[in-house]
Amino acid sequence: MPTYEKVVAMGQKLLPIAEWAAAAALGVVCLGAQAQQQAQNPYIQPQLSVRQLPVNQGATALWQDLEKLHTRASLLMIVAHPDDEDSGMLTYEARGMGVRAGMLTLNRGEGGQNVMTGDFNDALGLIRTQELLKEDEYSGIDQMFGSVVDFGFSKTMDETLTNWGYDRVLCDAVRAVRIYRPLVITSVFIGGVTDGHGHHQVAGRLAQEVFNAAGDPTVCADQIKEGLQPWQPLKVYERVPSFSVSDQGIYDYATGKYAPAKFYNYITKTWSNETPSADVTIPEGTYSPLLGMSYLQFARLGLGEQKTQNGGGAMPAAGAFDVAYHRYGSRVNAKDKEESFFDGIDTSLAGIASLAPVSAEIRGNLVHADGDVTKAMAQYSVTDTAKIAPLLADGLKDINATIELVNDSSLTDRQKVDLQQELLLKQGQFNDAIVRALGLSMRAVVASTSSTTGITSRVQESSDTPAALTTGERFSVNVQVNNPTSLDLSPLKIGFSSPLPWSIDPGGCADCTPIGNYPQTLPRSFTVPADAKPTQPYFTRPGIEQPYYDIANANLHGQPESPYPLTAWTTLEYSGLDITLGEVVQTAHHVNGQGTVYQPLVIVPAISVALAPSAGVIPLDAKTVTLTARVHTDAPNGGYGSLHLNLPDGWSAEPASAPFHLTHRGEESAIIFTVMPKNLATQSYTISAVAESGGKTYTDGYTTVGYPGLTPTNLYRAATYKTSGVDVHVAQDEKGGLRIAYLPGTGDDVPQSLTALGVNAHLLSIDELKTANLSQYDEIILGVRAYNAHPELAQMQPRLNAYVEHGGVVIAQYNTAPFASTDAHPIAPYPFALSGAENVVQENAPVTLLEPQHPLLNWPNKITSADFDGWVEERGHSFLRTWDTHYDALTETHDEGQDPQRGGLLYTRSGCGAYVYVAYALYRQLPEGVPGAYRLYANLLSLPKNPQAVGGTGCTQAPAH
Repeated sequence: MPTYEKVVAMGQKLLPIAEWAAAAALGVVCLGAQAQQQAQNPYIQPQLSVRQLPVNQGATALWQDLEKLHTRASLLMIVAHPDDEDSGMLTYEARGMGVRAGMLTLNRGEGGQNVMTGDFNDALGLIRTQELLKEDEYSGIDQMFGSVVDFGFSKTMDETLTNWGYDRVLCDAVRAVRIYRPLVITSVFIGGVTDGHGHHQVAGRLAQEVFNAAGDPTVCADQIKEGLQPWQPLKVYERVPSFSVSDQGIYDYATGKYAPAKFYNYITKTWSNETPSADVTIPEGTYSPLLGMSYLQFARLGLGEQKTQNGGGAMPAAGAFDVAYHRYGSRVNAKDKEESFFDGIDTSLAGIASLAPVSAEIRGNLVHADGDVTKAMAQYSVTDTAKIAPLLADGLKDINATIELVNDSSLTDRQKVDLQQELLLKQGQFNDAIVRALGLSMRAVVASTSSTTGITSRVQESSDTPAALTTGERFSVNVQVNNPTSLDLSPLKIGFSSPLPWSIDPGGCADCTPIGNYPQTLPRSFTVPADAKPTQPYFTRPGIEQPYYDIANANLHGQPESPYPLTAWTTLEYSGLDITLGEVVQTAHHVNGQGTVYQPLVIVPAISVALAPSAGVIPLDAKTVTLTARVHTDAPNGGYGSLHLNLPDGWSAEPASAPFHLTHRGEESAIIFTVMPKNLATQSYTISAVAESGGKTYTDGYTTVGYPGLTPTNLYRAATYKTSGVDVHVAQDEKGGLRIAYLPGTGDDVPQSLTALGVNAHLLSIDELKTANLSQYDEIILGVRAYNAHPELAQMQPRLNAYVEHGGVVIAQYNTAPFASTDAHPIAPYPFALSGAENVVQENAPVTLLEPQHPLLNWPNKITSADFDGWVEERGHSFLRTWDTHYDALTETHDEGQDPQRGGLLYTRSGCGAYVYVAYALYRQLPEGVPGAYRLYANLLSLPKNPQAVGGTGCTQAPAH
């Protein structure tokens, strides 16, 4: 989609077309005449990856280009999280009807689940961003994001707005509408209890409120000062909710309560007792010959790319699937029953003239361009796409002439801006259609020292290149352009654009003309600027307690990601027109099972340093603390220097400073420091690692987040360890420590956090659990969502139950439904049932100790309600609803308005051992260094040595087989 910087230019004062480059770039350095040509039209976008979906290439893509050229229809969907979208509707509109469709996703899903990696919070948000962008490639839409953060499951709109701030989230929506300028706004939510999640309710409310707000210059007025212009959509629709109304009202699945069957219109500000009517029905199950399946089926292939939430989706069966939408507002006459979102709106190409009182010549040009598209559609041939290129060229000439006429007209600046935005869009669409009709292609890849040349290079995959470069590094880029036709399209013009001040060698050939399917390759040499900043997200926050991002570059506000550092552009002349292609410069490396993987080039620091984990606690009686600092180099020849810790006053470390000498790119060294606290108290402390190398100081590092098949993103963190002095104790035995086995679940960093308590858990595999002698362990902990991550775990429960019976302790952390222990299928010593998820999402919800004298709550640490202070994001997930009388319910907590939840911490004796179910989100608290969470976990770890909790007369642990 157009970058924010370039689209902002469309809302600023109108400039002659020759000056669009400077206004559009807004600080982006362009190298060469071609880059300036590209910048004249922000809708000519570079290819982001080498491997594209087949539907986005060739004759299939060309037909969809023609459909888009034939209409000016546009819509913007507003949702809360990735995976909220009605992807079937978006795919039907974008791929079936030629609509320019975009989506604003208010947050990046940071508080969601993760069944793919161990990443959570901001790291998960980056992964889900890339997953959604991958889905967008299927639906064929543009993507924008808000600045707020998914802070976890939110039960009410009020709670969500209290965290996000109404003005902030409203202005995110207003900004998106003013940038994208859609004719229609849509959402899958309606701003009421039928939406469930509080985030969803806010999205539904905003989709209606932005309908008027975006066109009011007094709303989010700072955007007007930036140069954005008001924009007034013509219609707004939201999906008719699917629910049943009973005598009790509407069931609110977020709160578990019934609410009155009332519906609010945020535009008219009126209530209604009537279910929203179905004003438009979208036939998402319609079969598409281009796709070879229905729009819904193709959309669900894309939705399946959001694997962190579901591990991969399924394709629905073919057949009709209609989805109803209700119209909440309209500025055009519309019937109660409409055929499409755009009934009553002139969406023809010539309809651009409706934006201003234009001259007959301007209107005539638009009608003529539309006629060229009509002829091209009539003459379109899958086997001879180049046949329609002359018609497309004629249409582009009409648009170019119209742009000049608008520039020279006496229209107001506002009217010119309105017209130019849509004319430039059509200019870009014509350009792309000509590129596809002629079959033109380009590739820009960092050159490898072992790269082949000539015809061999065209049948072999690229040799490995560095995935990232560092400041001062020299490298070359090979730009290959191919023209499969016999048309002489003039000598190549090559240019580059970048947000960095690159130096470029002008080499290459001035008379290279690709023709007859013999590509031309032009090398260019670069030096990474000495002051180049790393490629990293433009949105950051100081900690997960802040429910919104700080935006480092306001010009990027709304973009999915930061711009990549280098993009190649080429211009070819066809029929007197400059035709433009671009590609983000790629790197290449071979991965077994995937083949050659192409990824955009990024810039990273020469030296990175990290402390892991990033937070924890220090027991007050600890004399020393062991910290491991990792120093990593991405410089081609490595790096050397020294590493030390910045410590609180009076603290010391051994060694005080340590040298490192890394010899090659990618090498890493771990340096262990023994820290001696002084006057340790129950307060917070910060320790930071500092590396010095080559006269520079490095205080942070990055983690590459993602998984195979997904574009990776580098998440940067300061090399700090945030800790607290805590009065916490863990039981010891005669050998000095506990023998803990931990079966990891999904997204589970708990074992790493336990080292702060002096516990080094053995990571248990599912195969070990099947065959190992379990009696060698004092305790077995089942990780977060272990039964969901390991479906076969339930089959091994007899071994675990026998292990408990003979004196072992099992700690089961929360799982999602289905999760129940029955007499027929015992996954615990006694029955219990989840029966739907009961979550407590208010992290400050009061916690009552139901049995304050219970052994689990009293040894070796006395647990009080104060241990639940300072928690982050939530209290817990999946509180049990029913349980056998053998269990002791030790705590109670609940959100405001929620029924009391006593199923968060359940304990039972079974034979000589004990079993505990923990729904409290300890897995979120431990990595954040929350003191009380460590104290509670210490008691759980100490249960095998707690004489009041396990064992007894005649109990001797026996092997569990």
